[in-house]
Amino acid sequence: MSEIIETDVLVIGAGIAGVGVAAALADTHRVVVLERESQPGYHSTGRSAAIFLPNYGNAVIRGLNRASAPLFADRDTSLFPDPLLTQRGSLTVADENGVEACAQFVRDGTGVEAISVDRALSMVPILSRDYVKAAAYQDDAQDIDVNALHQGWMRKATALGVKLFTRQEVVRAERAAGGWRVETADRTFIAEGVVNASGAWADVTAGLFGATPLGLIPMRRSIAVLPAPDGYDTRGWPLVDEINETWYLKPDGGRMFVSPCDETPVEPHDAYVDDMILAEGLYRFEQAVTIPVTRVESSWAGLRTFAPDRTPVAGFDSKVDGFFWLAGQGGYGIQTSPALSALAAALIGGRDPDSTVEPLLAQLSPGRFV
Repeated sequence: MSEIIETDVLVIGAGIAGVGVAAALADTHRVVVLERESQPGYHSTGRSAAIFLPNYGNAVIRGLNRASAPLFADRDTSLFPDPLLTQRGSLTVADENGVEACAQFVRDGTGVEAISVDRALSMVPILSRDYVKAAAYQDDAQDIDVNALHQGWMRKATALGVKLFTRQEVVRAERAAGGWRVETADRTFIAEGVVNASGAWADVTAGLFGATPLGLIPMRRSIAVLPAPDGYDTRGWPLVDEINETWYLKPDGGRMFVSPCDETPVEPHDAYVDDMILAEGLYRFEQAVTIPVTRVESSWAGLRTFAPDRTPVAGFDSKVDGFFWLAGQGGYGIQTSPALSALAAALIGGRDPDSTVEPLLAQLSPGRFV
């Protein structure tokens, strides 16, 4: 007979979304977190080269960015003893086909300034003058210490009694006595409510609970790790991205992370690099710089899961009682996690969310797809 564990809230998924909401609920609820893998944060969270970029995403995402900023700037030092953010800056460049798009980006953005090609090349000397025809800069872009954020919330959650179970894939769920009876291979969990924070598997999880899938699409994103070019100190370089998102470069100590910005729809799985797509992206990168790509030290891929409108989903299912969606964060999950965790905890606890995110509720609700 399998072990039976009772709780108030059962969170499915121990990535940044699941651990964040668990920590936010732990003061007032008994919480259990289930993770299908052998460790929390194995998939998207553990493979994110995250940056806090206030202008990143659509209007809803930017609203969540603003609401998340205070946690990053005024962190709880008992949870996060070291800074969560490190100054980086973000340089956007355009070739002759992206000049107008770059100008529009400057007009639409906040804190975005058009800069000369000379200044762009002084920031990142390997950029090709033949390639760069326009540039824009955002000074307020900052690296996020993803591991520190995830581990800080994990420490808070466990200190307040949250229980984490790994290698626990949900195989069956049914309504029982006003709540949920959820089974894995070796345990049964009885919970009043369930949070679907299962990332790329969110639609699969929903089906187990009798909820209608929302059309969430996992998309593969690849990264190559290149050595820093000889004769250059890359540590002070900003993030560099191409205006039409055909590649980006992020310095990392004595290395460079280069991505082809791929968004290949895939089934949820342990993502791996497609060598052809990575090679094509590196070729595009080579056209923009004055150095050849001679060696790839390593590479990896992760899944970024998007809703059809590329806006996260946060709210109770419109038809299935006690089933809360916290999914579809796409490429914005780390930088929006403080706001989404607090919002989810408020709604689950029956409280009014913060006034900065309350206007976004309808645009985040899973009911928008009904």
